[in-house]
Amino acid sequence: MTQERADPLYASLMSPGARDFTHGFLPPEDPLNRLSEPFEYWEQTGDALPKLALSRHIRPVVEDLPPFPLDRLDTLAEHERAMSLLSFLANLCVFAPDHPVATAIPRNLALAWYGVACRLGRPPMLTYASQVMFNWRRFNRQGPVEVGNLHMIQNFFGGMDEEWFVTIHVHIEAVAGRALAVLVPGREAVSRGETEVAIRCLETVTDTLHEMRAILERMTERCDPNTYYHRIRPYMFGWKNNPELPDGMVYTGVEAYGGRPRQFRGETGAQSAVIYAVDGFLGIEHGYDEMRAYLMEMRDYMPVQDRCFIEAVERGPSARELALQHGNELPGLRSAYNAAVEALYEFRRLHIEYAALYVLKPGQRENKGHVGTGGTPFTVYLKKHIDETLAHRI
Repeated sequence: MTQERADPLYASLMSPGARDFTHGFLPPEDPLNRLSEPFEYWEQTGDALPKLALSRHIRPVVEDLPPFPLDRLDTLAEHERAMSLLSFLANLCVFAPDHPVATAIPRNLALAWYGVACRLGRPPMLTYASQVMFNWRRFNRQGPVEVGNLHMIQNFFGGMDEEWFVTIHVHIEAVAGRALAVLVPGREAVSRGETEVAIRCLETVTDTLHEMRAILERMTERCDPNTYYHRIRPYMFGWKNNPELPDGMVYTGVEAYGGRPRQFRGETGAQSAVIYAVDGFLGIEHGYDEMRAYLMEMRDYMPVQDRCFIEAVERGPSARELALQHGNELPGLRSAYNAAVEALYEFRRLHIEYAALYVLKPGQRENKGHVGTGGTPFTVYLKKHIDETLAHRI
């Protein structure tokens, strides 16, 4: 991934300091829902995007937008709003209904997207961060970050199914903060051999994973599998391993790419850092295969500060090491560790069940449902990963 690493914003993200896990990896305050006046033409196009995408005008309108005033972006919140806006514009411009799939991003959009992406240390691509993590607002700002009190800021087309699909993920991310907050203290407790503290941290991880699974179970309440497959998923794809874009995507005018097509993965939940961090704390290791290589690649698509957190958790000794060392004389430690592993297994198992329900079954008629939005066949590898998770019980 080619990025300009000298940008001050990127440098600040590499050294994020103490994390606020009030809402997990989500920002502690609601994301910015609109950029200021210099960006008004771009924001107005974002407002009209669901309608433009159903017309023959979407590409001319995007091409005619004025230069994006990149130098007027200052805060992280502004950059993340810009990244979401530009990403939705780009993906709907590329995959617009009743249009041939585009093979090049218009110059003004490509330059803006690349510039913001470099500052954030991510590829110029629609990612989980831009669709989910920085794309929500609460109706009641004093209320919880949970479905029923959330809406998306930017949509593909809108509607109940799209809103529910995204806000369920936002809710899961928010709840995950309870586990994330204990991972570093838990790792430090493991380093010092403080078994009672480690047990409490493991119990928090277990309880949090159970709650995350309960939220995920609600996906079917208001997100229909066929609607998701045909009206939401098609716009989440990228240009790597995409048969409709075998050569990738040209980012018109971006000198760093030299006019050559680039291949980037599409948006996927594998770009959430939560399970990676839990794996690291529990010492869950997966055998090397195509899926593991893919998941390592997905880290490049995460917010830099989340990537750094995963690496910090992985550098320390895992709870598994402590449980192996003291599990015989402290059965409570072994039980707490095994309970956390089983909770992680159950979360992963539900995920693969939903992959079958929302992707495999609706895609059977088209003979392409086994390929994920990230551009990889996933079912065999997901099954292998859940089996490997359960195999870590002591």
